[in-house]
Amino acid sequence: MPGTGLEAELYRQVREMLAPPEVQAEIRAQYPKPEIHRRNTGYAVDLLLRSNLFTPGGPDFNFCTMLTGSEGTLAFTTEITLHLEPLPAPHDVVLCAHFANMTECLQAVVAAVQHRPTACELMDKLILDCAKANREQAKNSFFIEGDPGAVLMIEFRGNTPAEAEAKADALIADLRAQGFGYAYPLVPGPQSKRVWELRNAGLGVLSNMPGAAKGVPCIEDTAVTVTDLPAYIGEFEKLMAGFGQKSVYYAHAGDGELHLRPILNLKKTADRVQLRQIGEATARLVKKYGGSLSGEHGDGRVRAEFIPLMIGEKNYELLRRIKRTWDPDGIFNPGKITDAPPMNTSLRYEPGQQDKPFDTVLEFPDGILRAAEKCNGSGDCRRLDFAGGTMCPSYRATRDEKDSTRARANALREFLTRSERANPFSHRELYEVMDLCLSCKGCTSECPSNVDMAGMKAEFLHQYYKTHGVPWRARVFANIGGLNRLGAYAPTVTNFFLKNPVVAPLLKRVLGVAQQRSLPAVRPSLRRWFEKNRAALQPTGPEKGRVFFFCDEFTDYNDAPVGMAAIQLLTRLGYRVDMPAHPESGRAAISKGLLPMAQALAVRQVEIFQNLVTEQTPLVGVEPSAILSFRDEYPRMVPEAQRGAAKKLGANALLIEEFLFREAQKGNITPDMFTKEKRHICCTAIATRRRWRVWTRRPGYWVCPKTMQCP
Repeated sequence: MPGTGLEAELYRQVREMLAPPEVQAEIRAQYPKPEIHRRNTGYAVDLLLRSNLFTPGGPDFNFCTMLTGSEGTLAFTTEITLHLEPLPAPHDVVLCAHFANMTECLQAVVAAVQHRPTACELMDKLILDCAKANREQAKNSFFIEGDPGAVLMIEFRGNTPAEAEAKADALIADLRAQGFGYAYPLVPGPQSKRVWELRNAGLGVLSNMPGAAKGVPCIEDTAVTVTDLPAYIGEFEKLMAGFGQKSVYYAHAGDGELHLRPILNLKKTADRVQLRQIGEATARLVKKYGGSLSGEHGDGRVRAEFIPLMIGEKNYELLRRIKRTWDPDGIFNPGKITDAPPMNTSLRYEPGQQDKPFDTVLEFPDGILRAAEKCNGSGDCRRLDFAGGTMCPSYRATRDEKDSTRARANALREFLTRSERANPFSHRELYEVMDLCLSCKGCTSECPSNVDMAGMKAEFLHQYYKTHGVPWRARVFANIGGLNRLGAYAPTVTNFFLKNPVVAPLLKRVLGVAQQRSLPAVRPSLRRWFEKNRAALQPTGPEKGRVFFFCDEFTDYNDAPVGMAAIQLLTRLGYRVDMPAHPESGRAAISKGLLPMAQALAVRQVEIFQNLVTEQTPLVGVEPSAILSFRDEYPRMVPEAQRGAAKKLGANALLIEEFLFREAQKGNITPDMFTKEKRHICCTAIATRRRWRVWTRRPGYWVCPKTMQCP
């Protein structure tokens, strides 16, 4: 290319550098086999050789071929043109083939790819077992039969469901004929989405492994040809046995690429040494099979050290020359691909690091430090609202990394590990990172690693207050149930001050509430309404069972109409509703870090309900945060002698929708119990927005003055 600028120099260099036949021969001999399409080792100069500049009849030369996978070490991209692929056939089915062991599974992969599936993914027993400890992924494991050593998730698509299933049936027949597998459940769309959610969460759930040793992503990107896969993994298992190791196997079996993770504790010096030994030994094994050490994720800091071994020293010098020409000052992502430091340097943990014990109110099975270390950095908490789910609301609002679950977990880990203070929780910087966490618990279900940020924040605040004292604002909100109880004796007066345009702004300023927010109105007590109308609230028709209604402090004083509607629904469906005397849930105290106060309430709740609530007589509520406290916090707060009773109680504490779904599955609730009669429903919305004085009192409930119907 004529010219004297940098772009001209780049084109001249690559042409001069790759033109000699001996250079081309060295590249073709040392780079991964051409049939391996998951390949990302070094710069893709082997793919440049396929262009018409070096191979007659090849595609036009395009530098993007090399820039793709260069990990930001050569250029900064400001604009990209995408070439789109047609959408696949609309109907899918996933064959979830179960195998007794990994050897049988990998042999089946070779057979499966002959049927040209659109996806073929693998999960081993260790990952499947870890998924059981994840609330969401346990639900997504619905298709698992028995205790498989490995499962292949094989997708077929077609223009009709029958066409997709016919392809899957053909593979099942082939697998049976060859003696591969023991179960072959078919999961059609849209249920197949849950299968892929389980698969996508695979590596994240490894953080649920008990103990300090975890699956370490040091050799997780190797790729060989599918036909070489069984032999390669056979040798790999022998290699790992030599290190006293057993690896995790996961992911893209149909492409010959598996994520392989040895189980190591990188706080131990010996395991840090073994980390590199395993890395080098695996690189040599991959080289033997003509594979790619980096199949899709790039070399990075972990694998770049072994690039000279993978592609040869001569080819590695070509990469260094390319790097110096494109980035002469070495400012683009230094230390990646070329001139990388050893893989076992700059690790998260220090060699010989000892975990500090922390005395916490909430029980963390392996300690609060290990709870923070469960974050594997996957970044699921950075998903925005259009990606679905709820995690993480504060990050979605600010788009600032410090407000993500990942940042909070990592900040807590750093301070608990490195702080020299007597109370490592006392750092103001840590308080600022934790401050915007809403304790919504989205991370406990949606994060693949089940990072429990709500629990860690509550414990952090409790520990932080030991040094800085409990703020007045935190005390007010922690005691909101008691304050609302007082206000409910004269709701009209209370609401006057909460809504008055002069007084309300002052209250918000004192309480630290944004002026744009409204203060929740206080309603007449749900419990008082229930006690006054207990005789009228009898089951309609034959009694189907008995439930205990949990009258939490929010429903009792702020959302009484919701509670009334729930109780009336239960009685009309045939259930006897009882409301034992009990204290408030303590949810506000937990969220504000007043854990001793919440702990006393939890102990009392268990004492009251442990002999009442069973599977046949469950505890039902409408406020999620209150009911979920029975499952999530109470068993971790009460004394050890009460924990068994607390866990049993939590298992039978249900949200009303969970109870209704359970009863519908049993056949106790059927569609014919509901009417199709037209009703005026606007009153319900009005009831939650207007003061109670606009409603007319009727025996037992309030009615709209216009329609004279109960909201």
